[in-house]
Amino acid sequence: MLHQRNVATRCVVGLGNPGREYADTRHNVGFRVVDALVRKWNAGRGRKVFNGKLFKTLAGPSPVPVLLFQPHTFMNRSGSAVRDVAGFHKIDRADLLIVLDDMAMPLGQLRLRGGGSAGGHNGLADVLEAFGAGDVSRLRVGIGAAPPRMDAADYVLRPFRAGEKEKIEQAIEHAAQAVEDWVIEGIEYAMGKHNSKATGQELPDTASPGTTARRGQGSDGR
Repeated sequence: MLHQRNVATRCVVGLGNPGREYADTRHNVGFRVVDALVRKWNAGRGRKVFNGKLFKTLAGPSPVPVLLFQPHTFMNRSGSAVRDVAGFHKIDRADLLIVLDDMAMPLGQLRLRGGGSAGGHNGLADVLEAFGAGDVSRLRVGIGAAPPRMDAADYVLRPFRAGEKEKIEQAIEHAAQAVEDWVIEGIEYAMGKHNSKATGQELPDTASPGTTARRGQGSDGR
């Protein structure tokens, strides 16, 4: 059984858009980190519930129960699905981690924080709105800034360029390790271990100027 001992269940949510056409886009880094964790922890095939895909597994030498979730409501409407999963499984806010892309950070950099603003990311904003007041932990994975004169909404829905693929794959594996450390050792340990190595500097929890209004939106608001 999953609940073998009296340990709080952790819930890791990767944000993204469902569908094959979005699978390799910049906006789906959160989904890809969850996919990496599914492989890492042998989490099986998962189930389609709560308007998304849910995996149940155990992590660590002294097993910690973990839920891995990918909302299928499209990015900007992620909040209700995340709220439903957390509510049904009685997940405390402190045991919830959101993994998402961030175009305000250089490609491949990581930033784990225990709270803060949405930083212009519409998917995270919807999650925060669904949960009301209070902090929710998040792990941001840098996807790099949009080129000059390219709309941010179009940029995040494009795939990585050939020369970027190796770096983002490495970042996804690094992010999966950061999540594992968060699950097993806690957020302070994971922040100290991964933020300094990943970013090399402190970054504000905000998006780049000019990206907030349209961050992560396609022509259909995704």
